[in-house]
Amino acid sequence: MNELRAKSSSAHGQPGELLTSHLLHTLQALLRIRERIGSIPGMPSGFWTWAALACLLHDAGKLPEGFQRMIGNTRQSPTAWGERHEVLSLGFVGLLLPDLPDGQRRWIATAVAAHHRAFTCGLEVPRKLPVFHQYGTDLPEEFAARFTPADEDRLNGLVEWLHTTANQSGLPVIPVLPQAGLHELTGAAHQLLQELMDRWESPLSPDDPDGLTAVLLMGAVTMADHLSSAHSPLLTRHPLNSSYPARLTTRLVHQGHKLRPQQEKAATTRGHLLLRSWTGSGKTEAVLLWALTQTEDLARLNAANPRVFYLLPYLASINAMAERLGRELQAPEEIGVAHSKAASYHLARSLDDGCPDTTGHDNTPVNAAGAAAKAHSRAEATKNFRELVRVGTPYQLLRGALAGPVHSGILTDSANSVFVLDELHAYDTRRLGMILAMLRLWHDLGGRIAVMSATLPTALAELVTVTLDNQVQLVEAPADSPAPVRHRLHTRQAHLTDESSRDEIRDHLAEGRSVLVVANNVRDAITLYEDLRPFCVDLYGEDSAYLLHSRYRRMDRTATETGILRRFSTAGPRRPGLLVGTQALEVSLDLDLDVCHTSAADLEALIQRFGRVNRLGTLTPAPVIVHQPAYTTRHGSGAELRADGVYEAEPTQLGWSILSQHDGQTINERTITGWLDEIYRSPWGARWKTQVNQHQEEFRKAFLSFRMPFDDRSHLARSFDEQFNGTEAVLAEDHDAYKKALEAGPDKKTGRLHADQYLIPLPAWGTALSQYDKALHIRVIQADYDPRLGLLALHREKRQTYRAGEVL
Repeated sequence: MNELRAKSSSAHGQPGELLTSHLLHTLQALLRIRERIGSIPGMPSGFWTWAALACLLHDAGKLPEGFQRMIGNTRQSPTAWGERHEVLSLGFVGLLLPDLPDGQRRWIATAVAAHHRAFTCGLEVPRKLPVFHQYGTDLPEEFAARFTPADEDRLNGLVEWLHTTANQSGLPVIPVLPQAGLHELTGAAHQLLQELMDRWESPLSPDDPDGLTAVLLMGAVTMADHLSSAHSPLLTRHPLNSSYPARLTTRLVHQGHKLRPQQEKAATTRGHLLLRSWTGSGKTEAVLLWALTQTEDLARLNAANPRVFYLLPYLASINAMAERLGRELQAPEEIGVAHSKAASYHLARSLDDGCPDTTGHDNTPVNAAGAAAKAHSRAEATKNFRELVRVGTPYQLLRGALAGPVHSGILTDSANSVFVLDELHAYDTRRLGMILAMLRLWHDLGGRIAVMSATLPTALAELVTVTLDNQVQLVEAPADSPAPVRHRLHTRQAHLTDESSRDEIRDHLAEGRSVLVVANNVRDAITLYEDLRPFCVDLYGEDSAYLLHSRYRRMDRTATETGILRRFSTAGPRRPGLLVGTQALEVSLDLDLDVCHTSAADLEALIQRFGRVNRLGTLTPAPVIVHQPAYTTRHGSGAELRADGVYEAEPTQLGWSILSQHDGQTINERTITGWLDEIYRSPWGARWKTQVNQHQEEFRKAFLSFRMPFDDRSHLARSFDEQFNGTEAVLAEDHDAYKKALEAGPDKKTGRLHADQYLIPLPAWGTALSQYDKALHIRVIQADYDPRLGLLALHREKRQTYRAGEVL
């Protein structure tokens, strides 16, 4: 038994991990997970006992010689085995747990058999053969032949070890050690497999709670398995703890302030929260005080150590929030970053902490390989649920709805958690509906949810309230507490790119102001920047003018953002200059400029743009100047007209009508909330609400009903990714450098992380304009590109029509 291995070696010349060690580590990881998640509402009382037994037994089926040879643990050359070890592991469930009621034993068997593969096919034949299809028609003799030969002495030694370990852990196994041979083991496995097929081969009834139980149980076991394999300990000390309120109060006193009424009320709220308070009023601190109350409440009610998820729609704002929470909670290494580019975030941090100015002959930091390895390690730790406070996008948590061995752990980890959703208004109707459906599931699993905004529309607040079973408390600044007046509104009929608009921007620059210019599309932003930059540079120097949009190589975007923050950050002195960009500027950076010129968009987007001007309220009301957009069609969207080809026409026009009526007036966020309510009360608002509700119900039925919890969901995964993931590519001239970076790392994942600095985001339709390099697994584009201007034009293949000067 001491020669059985769980996996092949990760280091040359070293044996792989002992099977008994892996099983014990997985059981120990499960016990740590139980201490963290606690008692899950709606789950059967035996849930964690079943999960613990499944963890102890899940890989016991790695006993046969075929598996041991496959991982290089025999004297013979390694060769593929072709069988599923988790199926044979069912035999150990049968041998060691015959006295358990049939239903409980079936739950344990379910978790054991499901921890790698789907049971059934789904709507299409998957790449990996599902368990029931591989073994479902086997007779007992055929089934047994698949798993022999195997050493019976090792079998009995393993059974004895499992029996002893279960007893020591207080798990309910058969009192007397069973003596069994291979025939008994395979017979028990075959019998349990038939029982699982009877239970899970057909859809459950719509109201059967076993579907959700199955997914969460599978998630608990796969979480433990991943943690055991990664040897990644879970953090147990919560960075948001009882010391925070006193530290916050002390800081405010030193600044001449005290807790605001809405902060005090949020701190005493138990349950779901809607927080509406103006920019700069301490919403983040308020929601942290609320979150602390919820973590203490859930710890008491469910014996949990709740996770806190701070969810934002934009990657750049997520990175900034992670840094802020690290400072606020005095625990920078205990804040997880959970989004699709998390490793890139950690890489940038690692290089910044090291020697970023020391470069080698190829212009890359000499410590890049070590930084990339560190970054990958941090990202993997968050992926394996290490931190108790995590900042990310809702989409990473929505992936839990995909269930299966890969994603079910995300869903289990969300039970008894605390969720803060900032800027919920930023999502389109489909994504908002999906998020609302998930909010309801988090509510059912014991979660506490806060939605916060400076200008939370009543229509959105009502949707959240209904979704959360009307168990929501609204907290906002007192009516007699006036919102600060930071802006004076102006409207212009001239388009943002018209010469009269450019002249007005030049006048502001000549007056010594910092000017924010936000276009609705990349083409307009580049045009304006190229025209206005020379004027600004002549006045204030090379580092006074910047452009930012979404079509840069990652390395160039990082350098640009560093320069922007150096020039226009709220933390620095006011300096004149020019910042031109697109939606990428709305929430990405903590900036404070003197004046804003923007093309009209929907009112919620404009509010974000205004928020980058006079952010701290130190100026008299600063001008925010909104220009009439051009209504054109959008790439791939047919004949539908949109503001500058981007924003939906009708809400943009409704907002423009309201703004035009208040030209020249000062505005605040309380006023703007009233304008938003007016727009959402329109026929367009009624259609918006209907669409959100439809998408919410569609997502619930397709992803969250779990009527076939062990079906292959590859088709749903593709549907999900198509909605949320765009395309990335490398420039043809960067191809060789990208390849070199891939090969430079100590391993493939680290090399890819460093190579990712060459990637440029494209919209989903950009796939058709690229060529796929099968060897490097990356799309390659022929394009005009400038590190300062970003992506200028894609060159199509000769057989395609190309419009000169086309800008993405």
